[in-house]
Amino acid sequence: MFALETVGVVPPPVQCVRRQAWRNGSALLGERSLAEEVAVAFSYDGMAHAVLMATPDDLEDFALGFSRTEGIIMAPAEITELAVVSVADGIVLRMRLTGDRADVLTARRRRFVGPAGCGMCGIVSLAEANRTIPLASRDFLVSGPDIAEAVAGLPAGQQLNRRTQAVHAAAFWRKDRSVVLREDVGRHNALDKLAGALLRADCSAAEGIIVLSSRISIELVQKAGVMGATIVVGVSAPTALAVRAAESIGLTLVGIARDDGFEVFTHPERVAQYW
Repeated sequence: MFALETVGVVPPPVQCVRRQAWRNGSALLGERSLAEEVAVAFSYDGMAHAVLMATPDDLEDFALGFSRTEGIIMAPAEITELAVVSVADGIVLRMRLTGDRADVLTARRRRFVGPAGCGMCGIVSLAEANRTIPLASRDFLVSGPDIAEAVAGLPAGQQLNRRTQAVHAAAFWRKDRSVVLREDVGRHNALDKLAGALLRADCSAAEGIIVLSSRISIELVQKAGVMGATIVVGVSAPTALAVRAAESIGLTLVGIARDDGFEVFTHPERVAQYW
């Protein structure tokens, strides 16, 4: 694994602020816990690559997961150094790559600045927006109760959201009932953090269910596909483009997963037709 260094003090992911609330016609003075949002810059071999607005938490996972889902690396060993550097304007995730990955990045370098929830800002061609994703394997099956349990378990792990009511979650559920969950103000960031956590744990995304607290957009399908996921479940609906992308790469896409059931949009063969 890469060498890790932290420089400076990283701000906490939650800040407490003073506020005046109006409820039932009355004013109430007090405090509110809010999710922190800072500019996080990704730097590779001394070159700026991207800046995203994100929650300053699980930054090691964020660096690793973003690098993987964006195709900058294929494995954690291709990052030789990672420094989390706190600066006046935000945080820099400063990474060094092995020689071959540095060459690949130089060949396809692009820069973008994206707000939270924006996963494609600054992409310079339509081909990049519709990038080719590896086909998902087809050997993982789940039942309706599996999906229900995976979704029902989401709130219990959303510690930041319980305090702030303002962050997204991406979780990984396995049949052994183990759950890995990451949160962020940006839904794409949450999935990148989850991708990094799974890489560090040497855990295959194809062996469980990716569960998202947000709507399912094309960027989330693409990132899940790069992670090697076979089943993605969201509590909200997917976009039409996300459905077409999931269909093309063999990904089972489940949306509108609530207490009363769910809807399967692509490749239903992975979901048992009985309860």
